[in-house]
Amino acid sequence: MTKTKARKPVRYRTVKLKLTAKQKRSLDNFCRSRRTTPTKVIKRAIRPFIENFGGNIEPVSYVTENQLQLFELGE
Repeated sequence: MTKTKARKPVRYRTVKLKLTAKQKRSLDNFCRSRRTTPTKVIKRAIRPFIENFGGNIEPVSYVTENQLQLFELGE
């Protein structure tokens, strides 16, 4: 028989979040109506941000078409 290799335990990090009383009440009502938990709702909402940006990201260039180019390289 072959032995199965023990899996490395997952390390979790704590993230604190402050909500107003009205926001908390709204979140609780949403969760109650969908029969889910606040943690699942929040994780589902931020999933695109926490899964798609694991590596290095190129900075976004905010150059508009009307911006003056003083130092144009190559010409």
